[in-house]
Amino acid sequence: MMSATHLHAMIIHFPIALLMVGFLAEIVALFIKKDLFKQAAFYLLLLGALGAIAAYLTGGFAGEGIEEGPLKGPMELHKQAATATLWLAILAGLFQASMLYFKYNRVWVKWVGILLFTAVVGSVARTGYLGGKLVYNHGAGVQIELPEFGSLENGK
Repeated sequence: MMSATHLHAMIIHFPIALLMVGFLAEIVALFIKKDLFKQAAFYLLLLGALGAIAAYLTGGFAGEGIEEGPLKGPMELHKQAATATLWLAILAGLFQASMLYFKYNRVWVKWVGILLFTAVVGSVARTGYLGGKLVYNHGAGVQIELPEFGSLENGK
């Protein structure tokens, strides 16, 4: 049966990939003066921000009930990092969308957008690192199920 933990694990990889590839497109756009890369970076940022919202919501459901015990501290750190990532991604997306809408093409604006995107990617990396520690160091969401040995003996 699908749980919130499984859903979070399935969804989280999409915004990570979208934001990382979007940032790469943004960097390529600095050196290759083609609109394709800048547009790709913009749309990947928007999709990544939407994915971050979904990942944040499913992560909230997955972490419900962990209010004490050894997972409380690491879970709080991960949640704080996820909150920062969520708001940075939304802010960067809104910033880029407003600059595109108002056709404001100053050099400093381009660099502010790149710095915001860099902050998003750094925050994604930190959040992912803390989430990985939750799973691999603390076993959060891991269920160990052994096969029924009796059914193996009967050839089933």
